[in-house]
Amino acid sequence: MLDYVSLEADLDQEERMIRDTAREFVEENVKPDVGEHFEEGTFPTEVIPEMGELGFYAPNLEGYGLPGVSEKAYGLLMQELEACDSGLRSMASVQGALVMYPIYAYGSEEQKERWLPDLGTGEAVGCFGLTEPEHGSNPSGMETRAEREGDEYVLNGSKTWITNSPISDVAVVWARDHSAEDDPVRGFLVETDRDGVTTNEIGEKLSLRASVTGEIGLQNVRIPKENVLPDVEGMKGPLSCLTQARYGIAWGAVGAARDCFETARDYATDREQFGGPIARFQLQQEKLAEMATQITTAQLLAHRLAELKERGDMRPQHVSMAKRNNVRMARDQARVAREMLGGNGITTDYPPMRHMANMETVYTYEGTHDIHTLVLGEDLTGIAAYE
Repeated sequence: MLDYVSLEADLDQEERMIRDTAREFVEENVKPDVGEHFEEGTFPTEVIPEMGELGFYAPNLEGYGLPGVSEKAYGLLMQELEACDSGLRSMASVQGALVMYPIYAYGSEEQKERWLPDLGTGEAVGCFGLTEPEHGSNPSGMETRAEREGDEYVLNGSKTWITNSPISDVAVVWARDHSAEDDPVRGFLVETDRDGVTTNEIGEKLSLRASVTGEIGLQNVRIPKENVLPDVEGMKGPLSCLTQARYGIAWGAVGAARDCFETARDYATDREQFGGPIARFQLQQEKLAEMATQITTAQLLAHRLAELKERGDMRPQHVSMAKRNNVRMARDQARVAREMLGGNGITTDYPPMRHMANMETVYTYEGTHDIHTLVLGEDLTGIAAYE
């Protein structure tokens, strides 16, 4: 596998084991059928408990049956899952960073004990309800509301583009608490089998097809006050979760790009035209050289991000740079790889075009490329362009 400057030579034993376990798992259990799942628009739900058994959900958290591995090990896991398909990494990323993390960081002891073990094993599936039909890049404009009535809250509103929602048991829903002064944003744990909850699937996607995406409809949904995440108020709650998830995306995108490179290099050395392998032509070598350089640059950024996260120095703006750069890189290199495969590259027999289509979603979700550009612009100039 492409590791041109031997970054993985410095991995410790645990990190190597997690990388190799994930690589072997996807090779044996998901890759053989992932093209078919992409074509049919389905997710291989049978692997959800298997991934839980292997500790793929929030392994960088500790306690409640969670292993507490290094941030680099977590990044390597996301890299291997997305080398298979973005839908696979998205499922694990949402489960761990967007559902388990807020319960772990902001939940009550009762909430942690109730949900973290089941989510960790994959016995329960979660989703993260932030984006609304009218509020994507500006989540603080959310209209979903919660009102206190005695010992209950009543929730009304709708969320969209929610990974896992049609197969989820619990949703971490962010809503404005209209019972409190200034209508603060708060997190609510909403079991999806409650009256008034709908989780309709979104179909007809041309990207991230091997992923279950849906909506969350909330119509007079009653939940006990004990379902409120007690230790956070305001946009810090959902945004801190997104920082965790974007960290995984920065690593995952490298995996998708690496898979495209490996496919293109293997094809170029095997495919013969004009009396020999096409890899002998300067045009093809230039493409491979540039792909390797761009992927290596993104790997360096991901590994540095892990070091910053481990020692508590990682800022959200660091993650914005890595997510922005690495996803753009993966989108661009997937296109080059598809080009090298010629007509064969447009089929699901080869992964580059599937990765390329998936990257259109990853380029947009969890902060669009343009929004991350403005986040960096504000950090560099002190001027917020979106206010």
